[in-house]
Amino acid sequence: MRRSLPFWNLFLLFAVLPTTGCLFRTRPVEETYSKTPLKEASQSALIDSINQQAQKIQSLQATVDIDTSVGGAKKGHVTDYKEIRGYVLARKPAMLHMIGLLPIVRTTAFDMVSDGQQFKLWIPPKNRFVIGNNQVHAYNPNQPMESIRPQDIYDALLIRHIDQSEIAVLENGEEILHDPKGHRVLQEDYELIVIRKVGENGGLLSRKIVFSRVDLQPHRQYIYDDRGILVTDARYANYKSYDGVSFPARVEIFRPQEEYRITLNLLKLEINKPLRDDQFALQQPPGAEVVRLDQPQPQSNAVVPPAGEQ
Repeated sequence: MRRSLPFWNLFLLFAVLPTTGCLFRTRPVEETYSKTPLKEASQSALIDSINQQAQKIQSLQATVDIDTSVGGAKKGHVTDYKEIRGYVLARKPAMLHMIGLLPIVRTTAFDMVSDGQQFKLWIPPKNRFVIGNNQVHAYNPNQPMESIRPQDIYDALLIRHIDQSEIAVLENGEEILHDPKGHRVLQEDYELIVIRKVGENGGLLSRKIVFSRVDLQPHRQYIYDDRGILVTDARYANYKSYDGVSFPARVEIFRPQEEYRITLNLLKLEINKPLRDDQFALQQPPGAEVVRLDQPQPQSNAVVPPAGEQ
């Protein structure tokens, strides 16, 4: 049988590869694994830790510094706003009250409350009082901060327990860190994927909770909507003991669809102190412009700028 010339050329190529270095080169792999001692935990232990933590915290009140930035790939640029002082009250099952103060003068930049269903937002610098439903997110690409909902802050701040309507699956994953010299380092983590049951055999991706193998604390939480789209990316750092409960002193909340980021740096935190109903009330100020987001609004009323923007 006659062999074709291209066949012999290919054969000769592979024959000479081991004998010469001019046809290949070896490159070092820069990424290395972290040498930090790692802890181990089972799936059930991680679920129990989430549920026990959720049960321990029934309310909180915090003094915080608030960093805010707006923008990204959709907007084409990012705008950072000055850090402001703020206060956060939260009470289960879904109540939140958050106040931000303008820099220097310390007058109110924004005041917002939620009962888990409806929210109210008062913006004194704009004399604007906004009322809306927590479940309705009207994204405005020109002013993404108008889509802030207290419920989004609440869900990121207090990691919800895993109940009987959900299934949790454990994945051994990796996270990319950087050493003191800025080199990329891989470190193993635990990723608890939470699926919400739908019907007899269906399910929807609900959350993914990432645990650091260094301390077995949640360091990140991804929250998805019913379409499986990532709506909240929350990061947790600097865990400290408050009233005997471990809680992150830094909570970073990123909303990729609206392209805004809010970072809460806790200065003071009290857990499980009694909070009254009237501490979650917000009355409409006389003469304020009222914007109801569940109703069609004129273009001039549709934009709520970031808190503190003059």
